[in-house]
Amino acid sequence: MSSRRTLKAASAIREVVSMAILTELRDPRVQNVTVTGVELSGDMRSAKVYVSVMGSAKEQELCMHGLRCSAGFLQKRINDRIDTRYTPRIQFELDQGIKKSFEVAGILREVLPKSPEADAEEAAVDEDDDEFDDGLDEEFDEDEDSEDEDSEDEDSEDEDSEDEDSEDEDSEDEDSEDEDSEDEDSEDEDSEDEDSEDEDSEDHAGGPRAT
Repeated sequence: MSSRRTLKAASAIREVVSMAILTELRDPRVQNVTVTGVELSGDMRSAKVYVSVMGSAKEQELCMHGLRCSAGFLQKRINDRIDTRYTPRIQFELDQGIKKSFEVAGILREVLPKSPEADAEEAAVDEDDDEFDDGLDEEFDEDEDSEDEDSEDEDSEDEDSEDEDSEDEDSEDEDSEDEDSEDEDSEDEDSEDEDSEDEDSEDHAGGPRAT
């Protein structure tokens, strides 16, 4: 029969090993591991660490191999954090209890008849799922409508900008034509002034000569 001291030490070892696997172990093979229990010998020199590994049989085998290779590192962590006369030598064992419990629960669901309460619960769950899916569809449709409105606003802004650019170009063309017309009028006035001067000069030249 395990003593109270042994049980307390086993619980402490379980906590240390769990945290070390979760936060300190860097082996890529060790994934999805849960420490389910620790069985410590009476002299506290050896300990069996039971772990549950989620995944296929190959993934479980690789994970167990990685844990066995990391046993020395984990024993050092136990020695650093737990004050014991001897550092227990740990061995990892695959715990099939959780997997078997899921299998038994599945078999029981298939064999045992469903009660009216269970049927009502399943119907309520299905209804909640349908409502959730409908809500997601409505949000998706609203997002699409909002995107369409934004696209229409952008197109309208682009058309307004193009109209303004066209009006600016027309105004520049009109200003240029007005300047050209003013230049031509100025040239005509200068030419008329020159013609008038020429006529005045001829009048002076053709005046009565002195006898």
